[in-house]
Formats: sequence, structure tokens, C-alpha cells
Amino acid sequence: MELNRADHLIMVVEGAECECCGLAEDCTAEYVGGVKAEFAGKWLCGLCAEAARDEAAKKKKKGGGGGGMEEAVAAHVSFCRSLRSSPPAVRVADGMRQMLRRRSVELPAKRSEGKSEEGSSPAVGFEE
Repeated sequence: MELNRADHLIMVVEGAECECCGLAEDCTAEYVGGVKAEFAGKWLCGLCAEAARDEAAKKKKKGGGGGGMEEAVAAHVSFCRSLRSSPPAVRVADGMRQMLRRRSVELPAKRSEGKSEEGSSPAVGFEE
């Protein structure tokens, strides 16, 4: 960061591309460095970073030990690269489809437990 004559902070931004999904963002060099430090030298967007953290936590919980975050990042990079061959709109549609499928499996269990609210739409069922 540099100071100009009026003593205002000028933030220098740089482009960063997620090594998993390819999303490009403008970030400060300090932020990019922090992300790379956390994720084995790779810059990940927020969504991929959360997925890698979740994967690392699952492996730790199972007692998998091993490479920890580095192994989780490698697994997520591999997963994303297998999906990158299709156009972005198709990937978004596939993600929504998967989310709705999971949600539709969860809803019948909640309804049988009597946790559904009156007036909620059974077709959508996004009550929390």
C-alpha cells in the first residue's frame, strides 16, 4: 500500500484467478497472499475455499490425518477440473439440480417429524 500526497491510503489491487473453478476477482496483494498461505500456495475463491475447509475438516474428523489442507485443496482442484469442461450455465444448472435433489430428500423426513410450518409450499420447501 502506498500513501499519496493527501495522506489517503491507496489500495493496489491485482487480478486473481481461482485455481479450482477459474473465477477471476480483483483483490489486494495482501489478501491474495493470505489466501495462498492458508491453501498450500494456491489462490481459491470464497466458495472453493469453504469447500476445501469442509473437506479438510471431514478428513480430520475421520482421523485421516495425512496432508490436511494441502490434500483437501488437491482433491477440490481435481473435482473442479473434472467439471470445467462444461459451459458455466450448465454447471450452475447442475448445481441447482443437485441442491434441489438433496433438499427434496430432506423434506419428507422433516415433514414426518412434524417440523414443517403451515403455509409453506411443499414444492419449494425452503423453510429453515
